[in-house]
Amino acid sequence: MKHFFWWVICLLCGCTGMPDSVNPVQGFDLNRYLGTWYEIARLDHSFEKGLEKVTATYRLRDDGGVSVLNKGYSPEKNVWNEAEGRAYFVQSADIGYLKVSFFGPFFGSYIVFGLDHEQYQYAFVSGPDLSYLWLLSRTPHISPEVKQAFVKKSQQLGFDTSKLIWVQQ
Repeated sequence: MKHFFWWVICLLCGCTGMPDSVNPVQGFDLNRYLGTWYEIARLDHSFEKGLEKVTATYRLRDDGGVSVLNKGYSPEKNVWNEAEGRAYFVQSADIGYLKVSFFGPFFGSYIVFGLDHEQYQYAFVSGPDLSYLWLLSRTPHISPEVKQAFVKKSQQLGFDTSKLIWVQQ
């Protein structure tokens, strides 16, 4: 029943909006963003509850979109969970604002609002509202300075960083 309710909400709302306080990065380069990212921190949701060693791998699709493979390990169940999806730019390809779907025609926002523009080594990502937040890195561990910058910027934008889960990698 819970899943049905979520699908109805997604259908009615589209879930491709963004929080008023969040602005996607400009000068986004998809080719540099492709590849594997490690999830360093997140605001928890049922679809990731209890997962460790979480990664997201992005690859270019033939239709110009992005193939998404999210993977995480559940130590409680001793299994790997995977979810495959697809993403497309909402505005233009140089703006870090995409819509992603893991469930047929239902899309949710994927907003890159912070990015290491020089090396593409970390990214701050939001969803359609302030309950979705991720810190991604090209490596399983990230410097304390980047963590602090992520928390500070996220707090300024209205995210409840006291609820962050720091992912075991």
